[in-house]
Amino acid sequence: MTARRSVWPGRPFPLGATWDGEGVNFSIFSEHAEDVELCLFDASGRHEVERIPLRFQTEHVWHCYLPEARPGQLYAYRVSGPYEPSQGARFNRNKLLLDPYAKQLVGRLIWHDALFGYRVNSRRQDLSLDRRDSAFAMPKCRVIDTAFSWGDDRRPATSWQDTIIYELHVKGFTQLHPHVPEHLRGTYAGLASFPVIEYLKRLGVTAIELMPVHGFVDDRHLIEKGLSNYWGYNSIAFFAPDMRYCASGSVGEFRTMVKRFHSAGIEVILDVVYNHTAEGNQLGPTFSFRGIDNQSYYRLVPDDPRYYMDFTGCGNTLNLIQPRVLQLIMDSLRYWATEMHIDGFRFDLASALARELYDVNRLSAFFEVVNQDPVLSNVKLIAEPWDLGEGGYQVGNFPSGWTEWNGKYRDSIRAYWKGDGGLIGELAYRLTGSSDLYEHNGRRPYASINFITCHDGFTLNDLVSYDQKHNEANLEDNRDGESNNRSWNCGAEGPTDDPEINALRRRQMRNFLATLLLSQGVPMLTGGDEFGRTQRGNNNAYAQNNEISWVDWHETPEALQLTGYVRRLIELRRAHPTFRRRNFFQGRPLRGADIKDITWLGPNGLEMTDTEWNQSYARCLGVCLAGDALNDFDAHGQPLSDRDFILLLNAHHEPIDFCIPDNPSCTWRIVLDTSAEEGYPLEEVRVAAGSKVALTARSLMLLERADFQGAQPAADSQRSESESIQPVTTSEEVAKDTAAS
Repeated sequence: MTARRSVWPGRPFPLGATWDGEGVNFSIFSEHAEDVELCLFDASGRHEVERIPLRFQTEHVWHCYLPEARPGQLYAYRVSGPYEPSQGARFNRNKLLLDPYAKQLVGRLIWHDALFGYRVNSRRQDLSLDRRDSAFAMPKCRVIDTAFSWGDDRRPATSWQDTIIYELHVKGFTQLHPHVPEHLRGTYAGLASFPVIEYLKRLGVTAIELMPVHGFVDDRHLIEKGLSNYWGYNSIAFFAPDMRYCASGSVGEFRTMVKRFHSAGIEVILDVVYNHTAEGNQLGPTFSFRGIDNQSYYRLVPDDPRYYMDFTGCGNTLNLIQPRVLQLIMDSLRYWATEMHIDGFRFDLASALARELYDVNRLSAFFEVVNQDPVLSNVKLIAEPWDLGEGGYQVGNFPSGWTEWNGKYRDSIRAYWKGDGGLIGELAYRLTGSSDLYEHNGRRPYASINFITCHDGFTLNDLVSYDQKHNEANLEDNRDGESNNRSWNCGAEGPTDDPEINALRRRQMRNFLATLLLSQGVPMLTGGDEFGRTQRGNNNAYAQNNEISWVDWHETPEALQLTGYVRRLIELRRAHPTFRRRNFFQGRPLRGADIKDITWLGPNGLEMTDTEWNQSYARCLGVCLAGDALNDFDAHGQPLSDRDFILLLNAHHEPIDFCIPDNPSCTWRIVLDTSAEEGYPLEEVRVAAGSKVALTARSLMLLERADFQGAQPAADSQRSESESIQPVTTSEEVAKDTAAS
């Protein structure tokens, strides 16, 4: 190793490696370390060319400045201190450590026993210090130049009530896409290509929610089985976009992706994992935090700090009680919001972030800091409101300013359309924005992120095709994954040639999709559900980086028809504020009006009685939505109004004649009818007040008042079957888009 000429003291802030145009400042936090060394590597990352002791320390931050360093420099750290696992100290200078603030990682992790800080001593029955150097097996950090030409990029800033989220996986969504250039498939550039963005625009979604893109690790036990951590919920680098999704090898590719989506009016939301890291439990490897300062970064068992408090099921929990660890998370969020122009975050197992000691505390330091932050308080914040610890299920209990994945919505809607009885009261709450969960603390209907499916669990197609999970490909003897899926195979397990079963499955998918997009709250679609994607019954495909998880873009008439139906539903929702209210229903005449904003109907066309609400066999429900009672205003301060709608739902296995309320002054037009293969009547069907409509078994019908004199309904967005799922793209457009990527 050669000596570097100049090492200046530098500054403790900002943390990480910061290029200022003349040199690079390095800084890293460790409260309990005795020595910290900065390790510099050659361009290949295979040879350590210099170690620089960080002799300057400010309030537990170790730092230096290298005037000769430049962007592209590869580096990592070695940290010395006591190795006393029984006291929570796990320092080992033989282990190369990633910078928690690294903006880019290069090279791949090679699983080897040298990555572990301990060696099992069978004679003494303990874990002794492992002195093998791990540098050869570790990726390296790269200094980057954060400059990027954002031009006139602006966040779409879609209001919550107008938002439609589309959850997808960067690789899985484009890996098999026939119109994405082959060398861009599975990458940020491929996701930002013209065919993909144009498809999402035409579908009508307003935001994509990316499954984890922070630098993550494939678990050793998966690699040994020939699998991988496809989902990516195993983070180790909270500032670095994972480069396995990068075609160019440049962080700028991610920024370009965000910029292109913004130009199309689509927001980008990140699924982030701040509750745990890839280092696992006390027997896990040493990649970064454990070797830098185990006692600061992790929640340790107070009476026996050899062990970790595990609220995540992944072996450890980050210690947000420690101010520097809380700062790490906040700095990461601000970096993605300001430097990467991300529009929002979905927090995995968010309840773990709210645990001050053992209990979930909705007024924890994390929420207080986020809510007062001038940047983060103005982006979209979505909580997965549960973790695996005691009392971790917190749906409805997150503070104002947060939205939540509404697990109760998912479970209720699945159970209702499965045919379970006694659920119409629960169904009513979920259709109307779950006021029982969110109204008590002043939140609005859009606090509820409604979903039927997500990455975790069955796809929509599988939800109506399988009674049981089929996770054999995960090589865990089908023990993994949720067993209580509230699914129904409609008469046969898996694929079948029975036309009646297949027709029922398609109708059930139309029922689920219509329910989702006509409910109050924010709908979230899972990528590929709109054309019936299947994972062959696997409801826990976290390890399947293959055709089980990748979206199959093969077109069938049924797929085209379902996609057109979803586009029609989204356009209907967009055209009518009745389905995206900012205020909860009151269920009584509003001041200055003589009509109720909502009326619940029984099959006899009369308002539901208390007795009818409590009938265990009831599976049919109607609801009349008054468009003149929105109790809201447009951007110019004018009262909003809309058409009146009647929504009818029948989860019974037999048809039911439903009487339309007797009002001689109005007629109704059928807008949706899931009993039809198209999801709506091919010809206009009008229904007179007081007459009956035949509600097919297991179907949904939407009627709108036909004599309304206000704005006309949106134009029919249904495509002809000759249109492709993907827009036709010329060779010139592909070439231009590829060059820009």
